[in-house]
Amino acid sequence: MVDYNVNGKVAVVTGGSRGLGLYCAETLALNGASAVVITSRKAKACEEAKQYLEKVTREAGKSCKIISLPADITVEEECNKFYEDTAKAVGGKVDILIANAGASWGAPLEDHDVSAVKKVLNLNVVAVFHTIKLFAPLLEKSGTKEDASRILIMSSIASINVNDPVGTYGYLASKAGVSHLGKNLAIQFGPKNINVNSLAPGFFPTKMSNGLLEVAGPLMIETNPKGRLGVKEDIQAATLFLCAKESNYINGIVLPIDGGAHLNPPASKF
Repeated sequence: MVDYNVNGKVAVVTGGSRGLGLYCAETLALNGASAVVITSRKAKACEEAKQYLEKVTREAGKSCKIISLPADITVEEECNKFYEDTAKAVGGKVDILIANAGASWGAPLEDHDVSAVKKVLNLNVVAVFHTIKLFAPLLEKSGTKEDASRILIMSSIASINVNDPVGTYGYLASKAGVSHLGKNLAIQFGPKNINVNSLAPGFFPTKMSNGLLEVAGPLMIETNPKGRLGVKEDIQAATLFLCAKESNYINGIVLPIDGGAHLNPPASKF
């Protein structure tokens, strides 16, 4: 029997107050992490997520320190402060970084503001790069040849598909960008005992995706080989495996988590 776990590890999850980020934080907290740090722009959302994570770990009989540090990581000074506050709170030990914070915007090309594309790219690409750059020294310090530190970048199936039925131009460009960034960093960080992989989720019912699902949800289900959208356990299982010691030799992948939907995408309307 194989017991996938992250026993004793310290994890940082950006955008960890809701959606996929909260799912990731939850599975790490429930499977042995000694501490999980979450951040998002809104202090109230962070505190509510902290309370939720403390509740589920307590009910499961687990012990994990949940640390909430609100920050807007698109602001360089706030991202720097988030790193400094995290390093202080965890005693300079970080084993796992999940660069999840992201945003999307959709509109037809003729109505799509350039400012919206800039906003999406700033969070989905620039802030991801900045966060990884800041935490890399701590991750290198924690990693070993037998069990490397881990960086998981939250990409998207949009980085693989080439059609876009709702006009999320900045989003799809940003996710393709961070997937490629992750492959580059996997080569650079591998010798430093840091593995870098990207998750490419399909459509999961979350606050960020609900607008798109209102428009295209039935079509997404109809064309999905599994006949459904993603659920929490789908992203949690992939996250836990890629952070566990047993996946130490997996580096530089982009993992679709979509039931095979990327093999049968709906036709573009454009």
